Amino acid sequence: MKCKYLILAGIILAFTQCKNGKQNQESNDKSITMSKAKLQDKIMGGWAGQTIGVTYGGPVEFRFKGTMMQDYQPIPWYDGYVKWWYQNAPGLYDDIYMDLTFVEVFERCGLDAPVDSFASAFANASYDLWHANQAGRYNYLNGIKPPFSGHWLNNPHADCIDYQIEADYSGLMSPAMPNTASQISDKIGHIMNFGDGWYGGVYVGAMYSLAFASDDINYIVNEALKTIPAESDFYKCISDVIAWQKKYPNDWKQTWFEVQKKWSDDKGCPEGVFDAFDIDATVNSAYVVIGLLYGNKDIQKTLDIATRCGQDADCNPSTAGGILGTMLGYSKIPDYWLKNIKEVEDMNFKYTTISLNKVYALSEKHAIENIKRNGGEVSDTSVTILFQEPKAVKFEKSFDGIMPVKRIDIEKNMEKSIAFDFEGTGFVIRGEVTKIEKDAKDKDVMVELWIDGKKTETAKLPTAFKTRRYELFWNYQLPMQKHAVEIKWADPKDAADANINVSNVIVYSGTAKVN
Repeated sequence: MKCKYLILAGIILAFTQCKNGKQNQESNDKSITMSKAKLQDKIMGGWAGQTIGVTYGGPVEFRFKGTMMQDYQPIPWYDGYVKWWYQNAPGLYDDIYMDLTFVEVFERCGLDAPVDSFASAFANASYDLWHANQAGRYNYLNGIKPPFSGHWLNNPHADCIDYQIEADYSGLMSPAMPNTASQISDKIGHIMNFGDGWYGGVYVGAMYSLAFASDDINYIVNEALKTIPAESDFYKCISDVIAWQKKYPNDWKQTWFEVQKKWSDDKGCPEGVFDAFDIDATVNSAYVVIGLLYGNKDIQKTLDIATRCGQDADCNPSTAGGILGTMLGYSKIPDYWLKNIKEVEDMNFKYTTISLNKVYALSEKHAIENIKRNGGEVSDTSVTILFQEPKAVKFEKSFDGIMPVKRIDIEKNMEKSIAFDFEGTGFVIRGEVTKIEKDAKDKDVMVELWIDGKKTETAKLPTAFKTRRYELFWNYQLPMQKHAVEIKWADPKDAADANINVSNVIVYSGTAKVN
């Protein structure tokens, strides 16, 4: 796929670089010098650490929802373990091959690649997606471009974890430059997320970036939080975790309980509200930070705690392991972990043509390019990075002013139509569209949404899993009153080819505030 270059922007950029010799240079004079070998070691540690972490937590992903995994329950790790997952369950590594989609675009199109190049590569990739990713994919393929593809009015999963688990690359290519990582995440993270969901990725990118500048995990966790607006729930939650760790320095489980009491009330994800399932970025980021703060720079302890916190228990240790691996460097990862990684370093991740060895080199190349364009210097043997003091990104808030108040269970296949009544200001209709004949070709069926006797939307609902609409319909901005909702075929003939099952409806109340 060809890159779409922005000619005018390129001319302006070239002029600016010729005039100033630098781009996005920070105003401070603090710099960090390290050997190229150390830079490479840290980048390798970041990719290896997240691969170790996701493998470690893989067997218990979402098996412990709203509860922690008890100490007596073993988590396996043995020789050949990573290779086994590569060969038998390669889909485990979605949080890595998703990163690699964006790394590949940077390599193919350059560091100034427009957002459309990333969104197109992501939306047309051959892997399956879920939650905010799939909603963003559907939006892009149907004409809703970033940042609107990730906005909560268009994406009921805007606060889900998706970009948080895909943002590692942004920090690894922005060593000691957290604001550069944030600029990258502003472009790419809004393909699928908004608000606290986006902040998860911004925060992760900043922690990776600062792991090049310090070997103090408390510094990394605290300084990275400066990239997040203080008025956001995400900032408040992570600030609480930091405070609770100081109050209960030897008891991560007490901090976990405090998180559960105050921050586990996901109100966005239609699959998670009214359920113990919680894929919200804020609470899962809290688990990452619990692992990092209580892990005391020990890989085993960090991964174990992040995993035992539960919920997205493979992605959270992956993030924690990647940040810690960056801080420590590849050469300081114990052989107990590293020997399994060395077995797979030349094996491509599924859906890609990129292996760990290849991405080590690509990320180093992109990091050096970023160092140069942000005022740093590069010699044959070393790099000097102009350090960036973390700055807060813009404030965003999803689902502001509304709360889920009821779930209506329907569990029906649509014949001519399906109707329901509710009292509130919004709803999300959950369900799926499938082919009636298993061997038939996939098709797109058109379905109408009627609210209070008026047709408000005609939506394309694909039967293909890869391009499906993750929810059937939603609307968060209705007046507070009783409403009658009906969905029906735009063309009744489609009922012969496709089946629509409506599982349930999430009802919202409150006045939506849009920003």
